[in-house]
Amino acid sequence: MSADNSCSDGSIPLRNLLNSVRCIRDRVKDGESNESDGEFNLPNFWDTLTQAAKATSQEATKLSLAFSKPPLPSLQDGERLAESIQKTILALSTVYYWFPKSQGITLRRIIRDATAEVLDGVAQLIDVILTSPLQSLSQEQLVSTGGVWSSCDHFAHLPKDNQEAVLSMLASYTGVVKDAIEEMEQAQTESQDPFSDVLDDEELNSRGNQDTYWSESDRQLLAPCQGLMKASAACLRKLSAAVRSNGKVDSPESIAQLDDLADIAKDISPSVDDLALSLYPPVDYSTVELNACKLATVLKKVLEITRASHVCLEADQSWVEFLGGAVEHNLQKAKALTQGPS
Repeated sequence: MSADNSCSDGSIPLRNLLNSVRCIRDRVKDGESNESDGEFNLPNFWDTLTQAAKATSQEATKLSLAFSKPPLPSLQDGERLAESIQKTILALSTVYYWFPKSQGITLRRIIRDATAEVLDGVAQLIDVILTSPLQSLSQEQLVSTGGVWSSCDHFAHLPKDNQEAVLSMLASYTGVVKDAIEEMEQAQTESQDPFSDVLDDEELNSRGNQDTYWSESDRQLLAPCQGLMKASAACLRKLSAAVRSNGKVDSPESIAQLDDLADIAKDISPSVDDLALSLYPPVDYSTVELNACKLATVLKKVLEITRASHVCLEADQSWVEFLGGAVEHNLQKAKALTQGPS
């Protein structure tokens, strides 16, 4: 007979703990930070948060081991285990709430997501323990325990201030844009027909369906649109360099400006993706024009906010102006070509 752990007396505290962890997780995802009038000590915050994460990892290990083989914990032992891990989870979420928005909304989101990931992992581990057979330590339980360890260890590698946080976000946006550019270039170099790998020989030989490959006018339109995509990558690279060299976190105003840059820059990669997707055959020129205008608008806004921020020194004005001109040039060229044959 193969009963699961939910049948034992010791599982009653686990079921209650699972509900508590889920409630704490939901509050972390939806809750607001505590804004304090007192001085906020960032190094002390990180020390305390990292220790809370380590304690959660250790308690999760104890819990997993306790339910790894018979005899399973008694009701009293189960209560002690549940109480101990709940304390560490409450401590972790409480420390997260210490972090004020004035220290950076971008960094706060990263800390919130990391905290929620730990809570999700603990909830998954408890759920796995409750549904695992009594006699053995299941592979799923091992994987879930390792998942909690990994998410707790991740705190040591998080950005430590809002400048680092914004740089990490810009790096992720840059990677997405770079991938879109490379995919488009690859599609052009592979063959005249970008979908040749999904068509059979008869369809390829007939060449009857022009919806599957670029016409000459399509290829002319690709050039300025790729120019906008490359301007997007250049904008993110230059902005990252400016934030790295000139970014400051010594005042609420500077921190808020970094947040503004991260918020507007996050619209670049989805706009690049939209433009890239609309360039694959069959090409709808009105959609391409719409997406080119949308991307250009985002880039101009990024450059405008950059120019007005503390990260843009006098020496940076030249690249801001140059990229602004490149965006406008490619946009006008793309718009002119979309008015041609369709």
